[in-house]
Amino acid sequence: MHPVVFQAPWSRQLKIISLLSAALLLAIPVILLAKSPQTPSLLFSLAIALPPVILLLGAGFSIRGYSLDHNRLQILRPGWKTSISLEGLHEAKADPAAMQGSVRIFGNSGLFGYIGLFQNKPLGRFRAFATDQQKAVVLRFPGKTLVITPDNPARMVEMLRQKIE
Repeated sequence: MHPVVFQAPWSRQLKIISLLSAALLLAIPVILLAKSPQTPSLLFSLAIALPPVILLLGAGFSIRGYSLDHNRLQILRPGWKTSISLEGLHEAKADPAAMQGSVRIFGNSGLFGYIGLFQNKPLGRFRAFATDQQKAVVLRFPGKTLVITPDNPARMVEMLRQKIE
């Protein structure tokens, strides 16, 4: 069986946040370089280097898509994958409101995605690998919950339900 691949479309909100964040992260070093003293301090040099590093890290962790293969969900990244076993999956459902009211505990809330550990009342703590919150699919396992956002949530849910034990 060949893996089934789903795209990870970006919402309008994510596009705007990513564009503004990238512009800011690129503008900071340019502005600082224009004001650079003759012999910059270590802190000043870090202030110039850190924003582009943050931008590159954010891009490296962005989500290109999702792949279902046998009993694994792959989160497709630029040049690498995050692999998640589907063993123990007991619920898969599309829920466009799944991430509403979420608080980020650790991760990224808008630079190339909503990625990391979040919490809200309906889901409790969950890991998100999301790019368009309106396309949220909630996966529940014993002791953990994931949220992904494939281009076709209904088809993803249908395929995931076939894997529920």
